[in-house]
Amino acid sequence: MSTSLRVKAIAMCTAVLAGTAGTAAATTATVASTAAPTSTAATSAAASSAAAVPDPLARFHGQRVDWRSCATGPGDELGRKLDAAGADCADLTVPLDHSAPGGRTLTVAVSRLKATDTAHRVGPLLLNDGGPAGPSLHMPLTVSKTMGEVAGRYDLIGMDPRFVGRSTPLDCGWDTGSAFLRSAGSDRAAYRDEVALARDLAARCERAHGDVLPYVTTRNTARDMDVVRAALGADTLSYLGYSYGSYLGEVYAQLFPGRTGRIVLDGVNPPESYNQTLLRGAEAVNEEALRAWASWAAARHGTYGLGATRTAVLAKVGHVLDAATDRPLRIEKRTEDQSGKQSGKRSGGAYLLDEHVLPALFVAGLGSDLDGRRADLAATVRVLARAADREPVEPSEALAGQLEFLLTPAGSAPSSQMAAIICGDVAERRGTGSYWRAVQDSRARFPLAGPLANNITPCEFWDRPAESPTVLDGDVPALLVAATGDPRTRYSGAQTVRAQWPGSRLLTVTGARQHGLYGEYGNACVDGTVNAYLRTGRLPAEDPTCAARP
Repeated sequence: MSTSLRVKAIAMCTAVLAGTAGTAAATTATVASTAAPTSTAATSAAASSAAAVPDPLARFHGQRVDWRSCATGPGDELGRKLDAAGADCADLTVPLDHSAPGGRTLTVAVSRLKATDTAHRVGPLLLNDGGPAGPSLHMPLTVSKTMGEVAGRYDLIGMDPRFVGRSTPLDCGWDTGSAFLRSAGSDRAAYRDEVALARDLAARCERAHGDVLPYVTTRNTARDMDVVRAALGADTLSYLGYSYGSYLGEVYAQLFPGRTGRIVLDGVNPPESYNQTLLRGAEAVNEEALRAWASWAAARHGTYGLGATRTAVLAKVGHVLDAATDRPLRIEKRTEDQSGKQSGKRSGGAYLLDEHVLPALFVAGLGSDLDGRRADLAATVRVLARAADREPVEPSEALAGQLEFLLTPAGSAPSSQMAAIICGDVAERRGTGSYWRAVQDSRARFPLAGPLANNITPCEFWDRPAESPTVLDGDVPALLVAATGDPRTRYSGAQTVRAQWPGSRLLTVTGARQHGLYGEYGNACVDGTVNAYLRTGRLPAEDPTCAARP
């Protein structure tokens, strides 16, 4: 989900050990054998040793890629756009469990925009748009525009990760898309409702997909990426990943040292920050982003009418949040539900926004300091303010889409996938009381972000992951891209990965409150620096810096 929460990163955007301890042990043993030492001599020795042993994944690595047109029917807008651009698509077969390649298989959907500059061809550049659970089949279309002539040197590969988008699907049958975008509420009774909901959502996923949940993980997606590399006939894989996609790139580099080409990670999330409470630790930067947006809106009071000062705008936000705590806000649907089916969060033809879901709309709007994104949030708050005054209101088309995702089964599949990946990677039992204590500790300092960032999630009721979390212990000469005021993946996380990978370089955008920079921020310094690296493969001599507003 690109910059819409990266409703992406947090999903409008986001496995479970449902098997035996023996399954977990076998999978963990496979991981240990996959990750090799990072020194050149050790890597060469490992490669020589591996060459003497039959490849257990040979049928996947050597599979014939059946490229075809991308459109699946007359209503497939994305497919038509890919076809018009000259791209082609394919479904690759991967094992559900890479440690048991003779067992059940999945399909992974990929798109390809072929290199046109064959004299300078580098190879495949695999693209990931974040999430977790962000479809990425579309990315060759968007990234090629930013790369310009450099795009011709690469086969641009979009890949929908396992169980996402057009790959083998997963949907837990939820009534909501807000599993990881919920606030704890104002009191202990409201929080108990959150505990009950998180428990129910986890149980539904276990009932629907308990057989595959242990394999819905970032590490397995990274292994699928290596199948794609091999099936394309490439020795190495270049990579561009945003937000969660940076973590996926880190995992791939850790599992497959020596197989990485040119690596760009934008919105860098280190393994230490990747956990089941996605925004924990980012409360302060989100509250700062809220105040900065309020100043922006106050300067445009004549347009939006939210207040002529920052204090007045923040008071309006507080009024909206207080009203939802007292009684859910009612926002009329733009069109009636033709099916007549009503979910538990809809009343007649209206969306009901309560204190648990409403804060997500504010946080979702704080992912960028671009005027257009700030204007979108201001327009949303104007509608919410009228609803808080109990006036009849209809949402804009964009707001209706967000509400449909958050409050109805329309958001079930992407939210299920996000939960399955995060919980499959890092679920831990913290105890239900621990979240409430963290909420209360953060509420006074961070009234908007604290109760949301520290709230319980379905991961509390997930089985333990089949594998231990990834730890970076090598060195990858990657280009890291980060904004000092990124409200999703904190700048300190990019600094952490820079220290863990001494051979990397960190491109810093100072003064930007932006999540997702390359090709998304309209910053010529950023785009030029990344394109120069992708063109030549040479990193800057020192860590470069770009100003947010040159």
